[in-house]
Amino acid sequence: MILGTLCLGLTLSAQTGIVSTRVANPQDGKVLTMEETILASELSPANLHCTWNGNALMVHKDGRWHEYDVKSGQYKEYKASSSPRMAAFTKGQSLWLRDKAGNEKPIAESESPEFTYGQFVSRNEFGIDGGIFWAPDSTKVAFYRKDESKVTSFPLLDITTRTGSLMEIKYPMAGMDSENVQLGIYDIATGSTVYLKADEFGYDRYLTNISWAPDASLVYVQVLDRSQKHMKLNSYDPATGEKVKTILTEDNDKYVEPLDPLYFVEGAEGMFLYRTANRDGYRNLYLCDNDGNLRRLTAVDADVEYVANDGRYVYYTSAEVSPVENHLFRIEVKNLKKGVAKAVFGKPQRLTGEPGWHTIAMSQDCSYFTDSWSSLSIPSVIDLCTADGKTVSNLLTAEDPTMDYAYTEISLGTVKSADGLYDNWYRLIKPKDFDPSKKYPVIVYVYGGPHSQMVQNSYMGLLRRWEMYMAQRGYLVYVQDNRGTQNRGLAFEQAIHGQCGQAEMADQMEGVKMLMDLPYVDKDRIGVHGWSYGGFMTISLITNYPDVFKVGVAGGPVIDWKWYEVMYGERYMDHPDTNPEGYAKTSLINKAKDLKGKLLICQGAVDPVVVWEHSLSFIRECIKNNVQVDYFPYPCAEHNVMGKDRVHLHDKISMYFEDYL
Repeated sequence: MILGTLCLGLTLSAQTGIVSTRVANPQDGKVLTMEETILASELSPANLHCTWNGNALMVHKDGRWHEYDVKSGQYKEYKASSSPRMAAFTKGQSLWLRDKAGNEKPIAESESPEFTYGQFVSRNEFGIDGGIFWAPDSTKVAFYRKDESKVTSFPLLDITTRTGSLMEIKYPMAGMDSENVQLGIYDIATGSTVYLKADEFGYDRYLTNISWAPDASLVYVQVLDRSQKHMKLNSYDPATGEKVKTILTEDNDKYVEPLDPLYFVEGAEGMFLYRTANRDGYRNLYLCDNDGNLRRLTAVDADVEYVANDGRYVYYTSAEVSPVENHLFRIEVKNLKKGVAKAVFGKPQRLTGEPGWHTIAMSQDCSYFTDSWSSLSIPSVIDLCTADGKTVSNLLTAEDPTMDYAYTEISLGTVKSADGLYDNWYRLIKPKDFDPSKKYPVIVYVYGGPHSQMVQNSYMGLLRRWEMYMAQRGYLVYVQDNRGTQNRGLAFEQAIHGQCGQAEMADQMEGVKMLMDLPYVDKDRIGVHGWSYGGFMTISLITNYPDVFKVGVAGGPVIDWKWYEVMYGERYMDHPDTNPEGYAKTSLINKAKDLKGKLLICQGAVDPVVVWEHSLSFIRECIKNNVQVDYFPYPCAEHNVMGKDRVHLHDKISMYFEDYL
């Protein structure tokens, strides 16, 4: 068990599971993260992990955690502290508190199965990944209260019981009643709870990115209306729940998508960094204060992500070198005591030099960072660096893990988007023993949806091993990002708004046209495969372009956006009542009659994300139109088919292309 004040850039491998709980240290008032690492097998050097525990660099190797002494370069095995800590946690659907003596008591009890305390809400959208938020001084804890009493249920079939049984899940579909979320504040000393008065957008608004002021005097919430076109950053008094003020607002006729909490500037009272794409077209950082004064700090036409600050420098990663590369930068900020308007910003300094994708873990005092990076042909490298980017020590230079395997050529390139405004990146994997004088079948692997980036200049270009497996079996495998995916700015992301699938298909077809012009591509043998949004894209492509795609395998596909969840679906498609034309145009129910090629649909029968109604409705429409289609359910699988089922699934997918392409 590893205890630390911060977990930065921790990489997970298939062999490792991480369970994290936020805990408060009553001795110094700091909020800590408790992590339990469950090891299923020994980690190889390529899977070495690094993080900081607040005092030392922690390195996970040889199946154990070690402290790395920066000065001596020596490792010693780490022994976890057994000092008591206070923790809040959900048991059942109620919120409980465990004090330093180990005593437990409920602090928010669920009224019925429709009420849950202390868990994530809004189906993990808007950057929400938890439901418990400790104040920095540990005197109070904020928590989500989720009321699903108005949300309709969806039945999932459990076949493992003697006669079969139904498992009801709450699933708010687009256009239907959603959940109500409140934020409670529990006072440890008095044992009392207040709820924030944050109802200005009505019953089913969203409360996102909860942030405590460093002195615990205020709690900040980004309040988003259901249409997701209007957001208010509000501050509240945690003692009374009253709103103190609206600091700033965001409005967009497509959508506003807050993803980040506030990042407070060390030593600068009332100042914080705020990230948004809504003001200048890219996700950039702004210096802001409690009166709503703000200035753009990272003035680049590229998306950036906050890393850390020490009161003098702000560290961030940016896509400004290339959208397929990630690099660390810092900016010096002076005169903060004179206010936002008079603060002086230095010139950005690039701290990572090697081409590739760099993942950064910063020490708590920002004096060191670990730079974990790779590029298309360079496997994992981990360097320990000082704050100015100078390398102190190389912690790992991994050998090529594929040297004993028949891996084939992988290349990265770009193709113009259908509107001619962007260069879309792709990776192309050539078959084993490639002969340019021969003709090869093509498999297009597609996802294409929001919050995704399938192509990076990292080792093997973010390759999925199944792609290489198929290349070794004689296929060209093509993967491309399109408009609607992330890390390319707001206009690029919002190109899909109101008509999901349309811009994405147009961009994918530009890539397919490029492939069809290659002399070694067999134009009559092109297939497509994808899962989830990629399943939606697969069926969209094979039905809209039946003369191009001969075979498709779609997994867990969205078929009609009216059956998908409110939070995600209404952001990209609006409410069904305000965009009926868009919902009709993108529905694949209307496309079932156009299917000509061979299509296999795979579906987890207890999928709580893309529920069974989607794919079964498409099958029913195929039957109505006397269109043949293949279908394979995994009876006990959820959205991501795992375990032995996943081995079977990939055999099934591979065999389908072998049989028909």
